Amino acid sequence: MNMALFSLILLVLAILLGFFRKMNAGLIAIGFSLILGRVAGIPDKQIIAGFSYNLFLTLLGVTYLFSLAQNNGTLKLIALKVVSLAGKRTYLVPVYIFVFSTILSAIGPGCIPTMAIMMVFAMTLAAELNIHPAMLSAIVVLSASGGGVSPIAPTGIIAINACAAGGMTQDVGIPFLINGVVSAAVYSAVVYIFFGGYKVKSVDSEAMKIKESFNRNQLITIAGIAAMIVMVMIFKYNVGLVSFLIAAVLSALGVADETDALKKVPWGTLVLVSGVSVLINLISKLGGIKMLSAALASVMTPSTATAIVSLSAGLLSWVSSTSGVVMPTLIPTVPGIVEAMHGAVDPVEMATALSMVSHTGGISPLSTGGGLALAAYTSVAQSSAEEQQKLFVTMFAVSAAGVAFLSFMAYLGLFKWFI
Repeated sequence: MNMALFSLILLVLAILLGFFRKMNAGLIAIGFSLILGRVAGIPDKQIIAGFSYNLFLTLLGVTYLFSLAQNNGTLKLIALKVVSLAGKRTYLVPVYIFVFSTILSAIGPGCIPTMAIMMVFAMTLAAELNIHPAMLSAIVVLSASGGGVSPIAPTGIIAINACAAGGMTQDVGIPFLINGVVSAAVYSAVVYIFFGGYKVKSVDSEAMKIKESFNRNQLITIAGIAAMIVMVMIFKYNVGLVSFLIAAVLSALGVADETDALKKVPWGTLVLVSGVSVLINLISKLGGIKMLSAALASVMTPSTATAIVSLSAGLLSWVSSTSGVVMPTLIPTVPGIVEAMHGAVDPVEMATALSMVSHTGGISPLSTGGGLALAAYTSVAQSSAEEQQKLFVTMFAVSAAGVAFLSFMAYLGLFKWFI
């Protein structure tokens, strides 16, 4: 039996089961790892060694810290105050949402928590201020994704680990963040112009007048987050360990309900990422990654390589998690593709391009970000079934157009301008 091919078949099956049966692909991947290991004669100890404890603890520390900040309302109030700065200039609301979502996601919470915080607020504004919900939802997803590949945010941490697993030794943290923010800004601008965001009439809305002040617990939380950023970015401490320390201090000071915050940790995502990493480790050992790299490289030229990989990532993101499946699967193929292209493609360019094009697929209502938007807007606007269906189609079209547009921009070299 061709074990490399068999390993890839199991990965595809795990993704399909996760999508069609609504199961956690990470749990499936761990189960499939046992089957694959037995067939290939790999001991259980080596199978378990594929579980990235470092990645798991890092993601747990970061997500727990920001669960505390979300629990006591700190993040939500910051968001309300920032966006309310637009005042009567309604056309600036999307701009403020983009800027703040990018910054918020980049300093630690990452994509999903930022989307969860901003989406309900954005959809409320869309209904009240007569702004197209597809525009605001796309901007929230894009900005949260662009900032979310920061080296201290969960998705950025996953990206750095995936690059290391693929043998990419260069520092990719800052290039990922810059490319993430730039590409998100480019397509957000396209969406803003297409939906006529600059034409939105100014209104006087109560939703834009936030007079609430930060309380003691929220101010302490902000100070804790600031301390975490300083310790990680300036003193180069491990972001996961620092997050645990700051979270412990905040819990000791009683700034939030620890039990409730633990419930808000995205355990499913942590299991997804860690579980898939176990299977990916086996696939790599058995030559599956090399086979996938060779298959992709066979239909590429140096000028089309980044675009083709990006488009593949975008299509895959419609049926699987970007951070949990797409990035851990495709980023390790990059060195092999670069080698097949005789070094004519920059590995960081390709890795950042496939990551951001994949994230753009998240605008689809079939994905987490788009699903949050559709649910929130339906609730606040009390839209009819016909309106919901129309919005569903529009959001999916925006997602598809984004995947195609950014893949084309990858072909033009967008993702190598800033690395």
